[in-house]
Amino acid sequence: MSDNRDNIWDDEEDNDFESFDADTDLVKKLRKALKAEQKRNKELESTLGDLTKSQKERILKDALASRGVNPKIAQFVPSDIEASEDAIGAWLDSNGDVFGYTPSEKPKVAQQDIAAMQRMDSALTGAETPASSDDLLNRIANAASEDEILSILSGN
Repeated sequence: MSDNRDNIWDDEEDNDFESFDADTDLVKKLRKALKAEQKRNKELESTLGDLTKSQKERILKDALASRGVNPKIAQFVPSDIEASEDAIGAWLDSNGDVFGYTPSEKPKVAQQDIAAMQRMDSALTGAETPASSDDLLNRIANAASEDEILSILSGN
């Protein structure tokens, strides 16, 4: 008997099983189908990998071009960076100084524009919204008498 107690199949002396050298027709068909599916799976994985790689390269190229950066910098962007405009922009903002890139400052809003927005906000603060005008129409439509309609129109 074998000294290997962990694997009972290594015991050659206790081999009471018959050898199945003769494959049936069904087994041969299943093996053939399995090989075909495995081949198809490898082709699909390869195609997916190629598409993913080209998509990431395009996103990277577009992100760099939108910031006015030389596209040759793309080769220095780590491959583990997510393929998104924000992730690439964050990496470029933190490492761009190595390549001579300085992030542009966000445009400041002019005081004149701020004042105009404040005037628009104050004008809209007490304005009637479409929902309240619909409510007014419903109240008029459901009024039972002329006096009730006049009361609604007068704001009471």
